[in-house]
Amino acid sequence: MTDFSKLNITSALLGLKNKDFKSVELTEYFINQIDKKDSLNCFITKTFDKAIDMAKRSDEKITKNQELGLLEGIPIGMKDLFCTKDIRTTAGSKILNSFIPFYESTVSKNLWDSGAVLLGKTNMDEFAMGSANTTSFFGNVINPLKSKNNDKDLVPGGSSGGSASSVAAGLCLAATGSDTGGSIRQPASFCGLVGLKPTYGRCSRFGMVAFASSLDQAGPISLTVEDSARMLQSMVSYDSKDSTSSKKKIENFLNYKKYDLKGKKIGVPKEYLLDGLNAEIKKAWDLGISWFKSVGSEIVEVSLPNTDSALPTYYIIAPAEASANLARYDGIRYGFRAEEKSDLTQLYEETRAQGFGKEVKRRLMIGTYVLSAGYYDAYYLKALKVRKLISDDFLKAFKKCDLILTPTTPNVAFPIGEKQTDPIEMYLNDVLTVPASLAGLPAISVSASLNSDSLPIGLQIIGKPFEESSILSAASVIEDSRGF
Repeated sequence: MTDFSKLNITSALLGLKNKDFKSVELTEYFINQIDKKDSLNCFITKTFDKAIDMAKRSDEKITKNQELGLLEGIPIGMKDLFCTKDIRTTAGSKILNSFIPFYESTVSKNLWDSGAVLLGKTNMDEFAMGSANTTSFFGNVINPLKSKNNDKDLVPGGSSGGSASSVAAGLCLAATGSDTGGSIRQPASFCGLVGLKPTYGRCSRFGMVAFASSLDQAGPISLTVEDSARMLQSMVSYDSKDSTSSKKKIENFLNYKKYDLKGKKIGVPKEYLLDGLNAEIKKAWDLGISWFKSVGSEIVEVSLPNTDSALPTYYIIAPAEASANLARYDGIRYGFRAEEKSDLTQLYEETRAQGFGKEVKRRLMIGTYVLSAGYYDAYYLKALKVRKLISDDFLKAFKKCDLILTPTTPNVAFPIGEKQTDPIEMYLNDVLTVPASLAGLPAISVSASLNSDSLPIGLQIIGKPFEESSILSAASVIEDSRGF
């Protein structure tokens, strides 16, 4: 009898193909696990009946030896900002608590066409604004991992914390996430997983609830590098409904190991050696460097001189775009509405005051301020110029190297509530992931080692635009070298 707890996507597909078990059996196992570990608060909406129906369809295709999709019969979680037809989509917010889309996001449609099975919509920071999954209207998500030295509940990272926690806890085989400033890579690092942010434009944003449109990008969170490659292959497509969708030819990401790292130059940016960088994370970074040397890669020092400006730049641009995107939530057309008011302006104000959480309101106020008359030039326009400098830094660095290796986060997962009172300290969790987001580059986080508390440490690989196969190959070097 197959031990479902030991499966990843690759091994599950083999078992389904060999008829060792059925998708319905696999799906029922994960449904039971979700119910058993409900205290982790990974799911906002559970779609168990739909999951069984989808699994039955996959089983029928397998039985009849029909052509199978890349994820045929594989149960996954879907971050709750991807619109799913006739299934509640909340973006972790009270203001969308009752919103049921009448259409499907392109990413989720692509996954269903690939045979994936929807277990439910995963919890997330409200409107993807957060680095710990503590801002959701539906409550905190808990990391299933524990520190060896204390029993406190840890954050899973954000904003895709429900997705990461559900995969790490064995509640699904993979999950979708979205990454605006690190919201796939950071939770993957905190939960000991693989998290891939593709090049901006690789995955369609149609049907994704928008946070910051020039930054938002969908991607997978999974147990292995190969699983992330398969998920990405199923998610990507050109989409005319998204004006930023790339027409660039989509390669076969499952061939990532054909990208030979021997003789390739791995850049190590000196600016990422931050003051206060955890010593054990620095040790893991050094270990990663040694692994690439062992496969014949050349390590070169590179400079990204505007790195220290990335975080303040991000926290001007992203809130500004959020201010514009979230203006549509007014209580009139859909979503939460405050009690009827005689004055329309008052209805708008009360709806938004009651419907948005503290962190969302903070960022909306920042965004509105930097876009206002008299401050646009001083803040927003200047931030756009700095963003260009950051992007240029990467272009210059990639003239000296093929890939860039850095830590994913400056710290490991921390106890819930530890940093919530200080927004600045919380924002600093994104300091190593934000630069690649601003530049629109592909980046992947893969667990490299464990610290003295047995908590995972992730390393990040940043690649050139549309070279996802190269970062997948580099991630596999870490995966194969780490010994667990």
